[in-house]
Amino acid sequence: CHAAKDEIIRRYFTALNKMAQGDGNDSEVSKIALLFKQAKINTAYRKTTVAARERQEQTGVPCAAMEMEDGTIITAGSSTLLGPSAALILNAVKYLAGIDHAVKLIPQSLIEPIQKTKIDYLGGQNPRLHTDEVLVALSVLSTQNDDCLHALEQLPKLRGCQVHSTVMLSEIDHKIFKKLGVGLSCDPARKKS
Repeated sequence: CHAAKDEIIRRYFTALNKMAQGDGNDSEVSKIALLFKQAKINTAYRKTTVAARERQEQTGVPCAAMEMEDGTIITAGSSTLLGPSAALILNAVKYLAGIDHAVKLIPQSLIEPIQKTKIDYLGGQNPRLHTDEVLVALSVLSTQNDDCLHALEQLPKLRGCQVHSTVMLSEIDHKIFKKLGVGLSCDPARKKS
């Protein structure tokens, strides 16, 4: 029953995101809104939706939240180095690996050259690392750093976790969450570069 309600909410956000991108229509959203009434839920039913929005209110930056298997809610916000979903994955695997939250798994000295390549050589607009780039950096570092290796080994434990982002994520981030088996929803808001 809980999983079905989560799925209704994820579909609702998917429909809202399609509309925001000009692909969806009001009737799809209206149909799902009827399901909300039948199931006696709203978007606040998902703990991750509430947690991500609260974190964004507190920080003023795009945020994301993940509900772990044990019910713990992990949050992360956007920074100059990482997007909210990339930061969230790092926070989640640190939590699962028992690594202190203050530990920086990927040093800024490694992130900055990746950002330079994205902007200067590939013509990108957003210097923040996406989930795939963070996972590649973590993989490279895992050969020299036991914390990075232990964090990577936690990725299978994310399967079945629920995530909500206060902004629409890139296609890359969507694909990574799907490959990890994470249930994702996003507010229909665009990122501000």
